[in-house]
Amino acid sequence: MIDPIDLQLIVAIQEGLAVVSRPYALIAEQLDIDEMEVIERLSRLKQQGLIKRLGVIVKHRRLGYQSNAMVVFDIPDDITTQKGQEISQLAFINLCYLRPRQGEQWPYNLFCMIHGKSREVVLEQLAELIEHCDLAGYTYDILFSPRCFKQRGAIYALQEPAIL
Repeated sequence: MIDPIDLQLIVAIQEGLAVVSRPYALIAEQLDIDEMEVIERLSRLKQQGLIKRLGVIVKHRRLGYQSNAMVVFDIPDDITTQKGQEISQLAFINLCYLRPRQGEQWPYNLFCMIHGKSREVVLEQLAELIEHCDLAGYTYDILFSPRCFKQRGAIYALQEPAIL
């Protein structure tokens, strides 16, 4: 059973933190608790796995990064962790993760995201990634996004159960 204040805290952060100098103090004021208690509760919720992570969602197109692409690789299973770690170290890689292959139609298992100021920049970064991580011999595809969809974290409908 989740603590009622923890539940209120989750609701308070799910739409994002306010862009103020002390967002946790603002939440503390809303919940009528101390700022340090907000920080401690968030830390505990993260340790318990109820909150997976707290992070920033960057609106990359507003910053001039007009081209983004998901690059998918078919990497032998025994080296995917190693290659994923190598790819993740590159400054221009925003995401890198493993997914199961989906048969012959989708043989890819290692995914990464590249954002660039132009399509040409993304292609140059991809060439650098392939060379730096020694991926020239592996099948890959690059999927450019034609548009940007809404970026946000998860929202949970946290309501009291209906009484019948």
